Amino acid sequence: AEQLFKIEEYVNMVLQYLRLDGGNDLVIKTYELDGIVRQAVRKCAGMFVRKRLTLNYLPPQTVVLTDEKWLEFVIEQILSNALKYTKNGGEIRICLEEKRGRECLVIEDNGIGIQAEDLPRVFEKGFTGYNGRADKKSTGIGLYLCKKIMDKMGHKIWIDSEVGKGTRVYLELTRKEWNPE
Repeated sequence: AEQLFKIEEYVNMVLQYLRLDGGNDLVIKTYELDGIVRQAVRKCAGMFVRKRLTLNYLPPQTVVLTDEKWLEFVIEQILSNALKYTKNGGEIRICLEEKRGRECLVIEDNGIGIQAEDLPRVFEKGFTGYNGRADKKSTGIGLYLCKKIMDKMGHKIWIDSEVGKGTRVYLELTRKEWNPE
């Protein structure tokens, strides 16, 4: 079942990618962030159970101006990475945090982490990094898609990580006004 989930996920990613370049199908509206996060978590529930991972979730009491479907896709991707690279019995934490003077959704794991020299390149297309290659789990397209989607929605994404300690992904969802290109 896990293999099937991975293939399905990969096919989905490629389809999303194709749609991303052709036609602007963004629907920017105001949404409850909690609802979007919960939908993404629900889709990954099976992996949480299989790996006996704890979810430490502090529901954000905030609304965001975003595209619900695309933001859910990004959160799902980040969660899927966190699940992939966190050992059985580990923990994934999702909360709202003030960072660089902006409100960010933070998805944090206590997994294997990303090497410092790989960090600047994680959003490059096809880049898998040392840990991705070592684990043979990485396609190098997930984070690339996340970055493209976040850019397109006018949001920011960045990552802090320490090998052996874990990874923190920041999604800065504030946007002043919506003006599509």
